Amino acid sequence: MMDLRPVGYVIGLLVAVLGLAMLLPMTVDLSAGNEHWRSFAEAAIVTTASGGLIALASHNTVSHMLTLQQGFLLTSGVWLALPLFGALPFMIGAPGASFTDAYFEAMSGMTTTGATAFLKLDELPPGTNLWRGILQWLGGLGIVIVAMIFLPVMKVGGMQYFRSEGFDTLGKILPRALDISTAMIRLYVALTLSCAAVYFMLGMTGFDAVMHALTTMSTGGFSNYDTSFTRYEGSLEYASALFMILASMPFIRFVQITQGHVRPFWEDVQVRAYLRWTAYAIGVIVLYRVMRHEAPLFSTLREVTFNVVSIFSGTGYASEDITTWGHLAFVVLIITGLIGGCTASTGCSIKVFRWLILLQAIKAQIRRLHSPHRVAPVRLQNRPVEDEVVDSVMVFFTLFILTFGVLIVVLSLSGLQTRTAITAAWTSIANVGPAWGPEVSGNGAINQFPGTAKWAMIIGMFLGRLELVSVLVLLLPRFWRR
Repeated sequence: MMDLRPVGYVIGLLVAVLGLAMLLPMTVDLSAGNEHWRSFAEAAIVTTASGGLIALASHNTVSHMLTLQQGFLLTSGVWLALPLFGALPFMIGAPGASFTDAYFEAMSGMTTTGATAFLKLDELPPGTNLWRGILQWLGGLGIVIVAMIFLPVMKVGGMQYFRSEGFDTLGKILPRALDISTAMIRLYVALTLSCAAVYFMLGMTGFDAVMHALTTMSTGGFSNYDTSFTRYEGSLEYASALFMILASMPFIRFVQITQGHVRPFWEDVQVRAYLRWTAYAIGVIVLYRVMRHEAPLFSTLREVTFNVVSIFSGTGYASEDITTWGHLAFVVLIITGLIGGCTASTGCSIKVFRWLILLQAIKAQIRRLHSPHRVAPVRLQNRPVEDEVVDSVMVFFTLFILTFGVLIVVLSLSGLQTRTAITAAWTSIANVGPAWGPEVSGNGAINQFPGTAKWAMIIGMFLGRLELVSVLVLLLPRFWRR
């Protein structure tokens, strides 16, 4: 029987850290004279104590190495346990949500999806909205980095966790995984603080700037307003688009830049493809809208740039009702949401790297059909791609499409209309955020969805964030017999 204590030790420590993080929104509500601080105090005590007891009961396994099975189980366990405890403040205090809605909100936060089950966000206590932002910030690159700190203690090289998280470290730029995690934490914090400072200087209040900085750099998209980003126009839209693009880039490359190595960033085929495809999507939609005489060129360019980058990065902010832009624009946005950001970024969805491998594999296959005796290996960035990598990408696309289809069917059977089911499945599996349909509330909330649909979306968000294979491999009996 597999020893679960090493897994429990790491999960317990992370749960305890999550409990300590609850002290931040508690302090905000307490300083504002809001009695909801008590709910965070209670949740913090329960969470910290639970995590501490779990870690204490498993501490005698610290010197043990994690097996491959334990590594994958840890990955899934973290993303199931943290939203469970993260949902406590939503049930104990405002908005007094049911377990389903609270767990949905916490899972949406930790997976940086951004879909919400709550109405009247403007009326929630500031601590509650801040907690939603903190969950997304931790659920971005932050929670991966925190886990990376503990894994070397368990004598796991760290790269194993990156593999089970779907990360490609793009070369060991630093000698140890702990060095990589430390450098990425500093970068993540620095970018978040810079984003908050820019938002504040451009007109946001201090609280709004912090809240939106947390959800921008995590590409999460939670806002403390029902109208999302609608109240912020002009320079704030461009600033937000810039930071969402930065959050979608490989953070490993930024670490290299801080070390004085700029060339790898500009030569990264992911970076070039992401920027190029973003420009294409913006250009197509702007041209389409201008030809329809919907708005002046410059205001159209600003609106389209912000919303395209928001969907492409998987953030999910909205400053316009994009369903009024026409069918072509809507289809382009749906496609961009399925592409996602770069590997080793806070972005989710399929990722640019996999799309590039797929396109190169298709190109190589066409060459073989044209010249059967010609050797046509799959190449990326002037280097041959191993068959194992190509096979894993093909498997991922197959699983993604099948899971997407199953989600649509389940959501349709739960009673949702076709358009709602399709967009809800899309936003879940790609971790994007918005959904559209008659059952979606005015602020984009899915509170009117039946419980079955909410749980289907929770499973979709979980699978999408852990990139399918890391979870589905746990269902194979052969995996556990290794």
